[in-house]
Amino acid sequence: MPAAAFFDLDKTIIAKSSTLAFSRPFQAGGLISRRAVLRSAYAQFMYLVGGADHDQMEKLRQFMSQLCAGWDVQTVRDIVAETLHDVVDPLVYEEAVELMEAHRADGLEVVIVSASGTEVVEPIGALLGADSVIATRLEVEDGRYTGEIATYMYAEEKAIAIRELAERRGWDLADCYAYSDSVTDIPMLEAVGHPHAVNPDKDLRRHAVEQEWPVLVFDKPVALRSRVPVPSRPTLAALAVGGAVAVGGVWWAGARRRTTGA
Repeated sequence: MPAAAFFDLDKTIIAKSSTLAFSRPFQAGGLISRRAVLRSAYAQFMYLVGGADHDQMEKLRQFMSQLCAGWDVQTVRDIVAETLHDVVDPLVYEEAVELMEAHRADGLEVVIVSASGTEVVEPIGALLGADSVIATRLEVEDGRYTGEIATYMYAEEKAIAIRELAERRGWDLADCYAYSDSVTDIPMLEAVGHPHAVNPDKDLRRHAVEQEWPVLVFDKPVALRSRVPVPSRPTLAALAVGGAVAVGGVWWAGARRRTTGA
């Protein structure tokens, strides 16, 4: 392949964060409280309208690891396997799917790059036909989350991972494309020759205008199963850990915003 197109996941490919959709199934499974579900709903709204800056994302990382510590991996997988078919349909922007298809038609590889866990990103990537995924990795010991994050794929870490993958694949980054909604992904966007802001937060929009980057608006969520077959339940179960991490993160975001009055 001569080059690649790198896509962020939430609010770039997916119309909303999957965290809120997972919060109630995890509550039903006894992993989080009703209070956390309500905070997730508030944080989901704040995330959609405002995004998150670097300080919020660092606090989010810390809270994610604390909340998930000790969770049984199989329990999380079982919950997701029972509920994911309701969660993923619909999730993706039609414009994102069409853009990925166009890049593949031009001979480019499609790579999803996300701060979400590999357990959620890899199955979604496979479902969408992505060639590779770059995502956060959680530590697991004796079937439970240790509370540590082995690799947090965020900000500059995304750019580093992109450069390393490009070197292994022989891609010229000047010929590559990247798409994201968040100001925290500026390093990822600057790593390629063709950066694009998609549904950008205000800071990324300002930067994109200054740099004369294209600004795209995706606003047509499409039922995923109408574009590609939904995988079997065993495959869906593999999405579990990333969903668990996301729920914890959105709980923390809601709590922080309530405390600060933002």
